[in-house]
Amino acid sequence: MNEKVDWFFEKDTPWQKEYKYLRKIILACGLTEELKWGVPCYTWQKSNVVLIHGFKEYCALLFHKGALLANADGLLIQQTENVQAARQMRFTNLKEIMERESTIQATIFEAIELEKAGLKVPLKKTKEFDVPVEFQEALDKSPDLKAAFQALTPGRQRGYLLHFSQPKQSSTRTARIEKCTPKIFAGKGWNDR
Repeated sequence: MNEKVDWFFEKDTPWQKEYKYLRKIILACGLTEELKWGVPCYTWQKSNVVLIHGFKEYCALLFHKGALLANADGLLIQQTENVQAARQMRFTNLKEIMERESTIQATIFEAIELEKAGLKVPLKKTKEFDVPVEFQEALDKSPDLKAAFQALTPGRQRGYLLHFSQPKQSSTRTARIEKCTPKIFAGKGWNDR
């Protein structure tokens, strides 16, 4: 146990019992407990394996390379279509966690073996992401915008493409593009300050 993480398990939350039980299961698997992204993250030789986090409807284990796990029991969930590597195992109560303890442990040990083997999730390249029509039109109209966008890191480019693609309405996509254009020229990601 890492005392820097204790506050997470002591804070008043509807998932407090579930968090504590998940912590016990994970630590029994021999992982190192750290605090990353404001939540308990468990590592093997400094490589992220799994973290605990919670939402309104459920608490979850997030396996960083979950896309590579066998998922024989069908418990691993891809959060959204844009999440490439991580998979969640969701729980709505303590009883559910206790009933699935052996499956949770087996999945953790499988995730550790992935790390030991040095396996990586093959990620889509930036050029494989769809460019929304509205953004392609903006790029075609402005060579300066196109050059500024191409100068961004691949991660920032992907961030913008995902951000621009999310809205269902064209007008919302256009508004996002207009709002983000100054950030693109400044070399920043869409959520950079």
